[in-house]
Amino acid sequence: MRWGVAVFPGSCDDDDVVHSLRHVLGHDVRTLWHKDPFDGRCDGVVLPGGFSYGDYLRAGAMARFAPVMQGIVDFAATGGLVLGICNGFQILCEAGLLPGALTRNESLRFVCRRVTLRVEHARSPFTRTARPGDLLEMPVKHGEGRYYADALTLDELRDHGQVLLRYADAVGGTPDAANPNGSVENIAGVCNRRRNVFGLMPHPEDATEELLGGVGGLTIFSSMAAEVERRNGA
Repeated sequence: MRWGVAVFPGSCDDDDVVHSLRHVLGHDVRTLWHKDPFDGRCDGVVLPGGFSYGDYLRAGAMARFAPVMQGIVDFAATGGLVLGICNGFQILCEAGLLPGALTRNESLRFVCRRVTLRVEHARSPFTRTARPGDLLEMPVKHGEGRYYADALTLDELRDHGQVLLRYADAVGGTPDAANPNGSVENIAGVCNRRRNVFGLMPHPEDATEELLGGVGGLTIFSSMAAEVERRNGA
């Protein structure tokens, strides 16, 4: 699989994403500099975590206007797979590729810890190797990860199965204590209606090797690879 990893001023998880894709999964990876146009010659694009443009104005607000983003928006419009992780999720919401918004954590403090995620829907390119109810462990590390959407948008997300991951406890329940940032309805990740763009606050690239404490993140990347194989008729 051919991956593109966008790099903005302030990105700090791009190397971790490249390592997971190139050295753990053995895939072809190239970085996409924020000032360069994106030619679309990839099977999937990742917008990594960090603090793009210093998170000035608000997280993701300036990165949305980076030259590379126009190509990524066009790529998504043709059905290309786009994954936004943490700051990447914020950028996708700012760009209008995903519904809702990410706001300051309910605690008003930066949170950094491992969380458990419950897979809500497996019929997506990002969760196809999982089953509904599967539990995945990944770390979170953010100050503005509280997902918000209005009541009408939440109804649409539920009706169309766009909530792919929720924060959960060790047995799959969704109590407030399992929610690290106060996200509405424990939402950890959502996709667009077309199901080819996905954003999540947890970091799958930091959960791809047992040495790092688990491999829950491989589900996201391996699902995308499986989707590309399906599309290519492999």
